[in-house]
Order: sequence, then structure tokens, then C-alpha cells
Amino acid sequence: MRETLIAVSALATALAYAPSGGAQHKAAPAASPAAGVKTLKMQSSWPPSLSLQEGFRFFAERVEKLTSGQLRIEALSAGQVVPPFEVLDASSKRVIDGAHTVSYYWVGKNKAATLFASTPAGPFGMDTLDFIGWVYEGGGLELWWEFYQKELKLNVISFPVASAGPQAFGWFKRPIRNLSDFKGMKCRQTGIVAEIFQRMGMQTVNMPGSEIIPSAQRGVIDCAEWVGGVDDLRLGLPQVWKYHYTPGMHEPSVVAELVVNAEVWKGLAAQQQEAIRSAATESFVRGWVKWQRQNADAMEEMRAKYGVQILRTPPDILIAFLKAWDEIAKEEAAKNPFFRKVLESQRAYAARVVPAKRFMFPPYSFAANYYWPEEKPGAKGGAKGAKK
Repeated sequence: MRETLIAVSALATALAYAPSGGAQHKAAPAASPAAGVKTLKMQSSWPPSLSLQEGFRFFAERVEKLTSGQLRIEALSAGQVVPPFEVLDASSKRVIDGAHTVSYYWVGKNKAATLFASTPAGPFGMDTLDFIGWVYEGGGLELWWEFYQKELKLNVISFPVASAGPQAFGWFKRPIRNLSDFKGMKCRQTGIVAEIFQRMGMQTVNMPGSEIIPSAQRGVIDCAEWVGGVDDLRLGLPQVWKYHYTPGMHEPSVVAELVVNAEVWKGLAAQQQEAIRSAATESFVRGWVKWQRQNADAMEEMRAKYGVQILRTPPDILIAFLKAWDEIAKEEAAKNPFFRKVLESQRAYAARVVPAKRFMFPPYSFAANYYWPEEKPGAKGGAKGAKK
């Protein structure tokens, strides 16, 4: 129901820019395709096969349609102009006009960057819709722009454009039964999540997604976190490891960002700016719901075709992660005023919506288990006994 409400909202926004119908309105003459057309060159941090890159292309298509072809986005994939982790600086310097990426890649500049990706831990238990509520209803977008322009001194603005959460805990070469089982293992992790797992005893290696498979095949890493579901399937992870654990608390509600050079943004017509805002919102909703269906299909293929064991992450690992994150967040807030400012804003918003939502919303498992009882350990053939 929540996804439906947001989809309706996004559709209403898109329709607001559609031409009015009816006999009393005559259609305006179609503009020449080449008349006044502006093309923006943007690059993502994603390989061409990733679902987020599909979402980037969808965003570009929507912008072109909403502006009757007068604004076009060249949606380039990772590495076509600059390396994946350099798109933010490249956007600021106008090497490219903008980027489709995720803010937790910039924790090396300032650890507050991770908070604008809704990671880790929600935060404070917020799900994706709660976090987007903080962005648009709790002052988050203003803080996001302030972060880039005043804290990092970058010439960019940003918007939420996609969700890829919740993400899986990861892939392992052997079963993980408790916290001690992965201590000492070398795993691909990125951003502040790598620091949290290091505190929990894991050895971490930062690398782009394209390097995970070769590194795993050479034995450089014992485990990896990528995304989960369809993106892990496309990357080829089920062909390397057979133990896949979900969920994780490192990215239960990850939000990707659209970055636009600030001068480019100012140079757009007001209607073009609104088209970008609308297309970003629609891309967020449409990409998110499509991804959920793709993940369901991918999980079945992982099991049936590759013999992957998809297992529940042990609860003690998830609790240990939350505790380690709380320690790191407290330490960072004590020495980073802007980190503290954003974290306190998120905590205040979560303090209102999370307890209320927990009271108003039935647990997802309540009706899910009624209609689709979970498979018992050792059972075969999937869930049985669904109610009719």
C-alpha cells in the first residue's frame, strides 16, 4: 500500500506537466526536434548491467518526454568519462554535467556523507519511506545541499533518485553461524560500513563491483557485499560462492542520488528544473518496485540454477553491527559538528515517525506468514499451505 501511494503521487506530479486535453484547448504546434535542444552529459558509478543503471536510463527518458525533447540526458555508465568514485568531483568541476551515484562513497571527504544515503541502520530504524520523509518533510534536502556547497565547497546540488534497499548481508565461502565465524575473514566492503565491520573483527577491502569476481577467484577475498538479488545474480556472484545471507543492517534503506552541477542547474529553465525533480521522484518509485520483483525472481534462480543457500543472517551479528555503528556515530559526532547536526536532525525526525509507524502498521510478517507460511528448515519445494 505504501508503494502504491507514492506511485500515485509520482504519477500525479508527472501528469501535472502533461498538456491539457479537451476541445477548449488547442494543441500547441510541435517544436522542431533540434530547436533549442539542450543535452546534459551525466555519468553513473554503476556498471552497465546494474539495475541502478537501468533506473538512470529511465530517468533520462522521462526528462526527455517531460520536456518534449528539449532537455536530454546522456546517461553514461561507470568509467565512460571518469572512474566510478570520481563522479562527484567531476560534476563539481563540470567535466560532466552531473552524476547518478550514492553519497556514502564520499566518506573519505566527510563521514556525514553516509547519512544522506540513509546508511547505516536506517538510520534510527527508519525505512526508505521514512528517510525520504526526512529529506522532503524534515529539512534533509536543505542539509544535503548545505553539505555539498558549504562543507565540501563543491559546486553541485542533489536529489534522491533511486533506492536499492534493503540490501543483503553478503556472500561467503562457508556458513556463518554467529559473530565469531566471520572474524578475520577478508571481505569487500565500502564506505563507513567497512569501518564498522573492521571494528567487529572483519578484514575489509574496498573495490568497485567489477573487481569482486576476479578477486574472489584468486582467493584475495573470502566474502563480499554487493547489493543482493538481481544485481548479485548479474554480477555472477552465485557462480563463485554458495552461501548468501540476508538481511543486513548496513544498508536496510539505501538511497542513491542525482548530482547536478550547480551552474548547469541554474542555467535550466524553471520547467526543465521541475521536469528533473519530477523524473527523479518517478524514477525512485518505479525503479524501486521493479527491483523488488526482479529480486524475487533472482532469488529463485539462484537456488534452482546455481544451488545457492539463501540464509537468514544470525541476529547476534545484526545487533553487534548496530552497537558498533552507534559507537562510531557517537565518536564522529563528538569531533564533526556537521555530522552531529545531520544525525540529530535524523534522530529527531525518527523519534516522531518510527514509534508511530510501528504502532499503526501491522508487522509485514503478520499477513505474509498467514498467506505464505515460511519454509521450515530442511523442507523442500518451497512454502506450503498458503491460505486461499
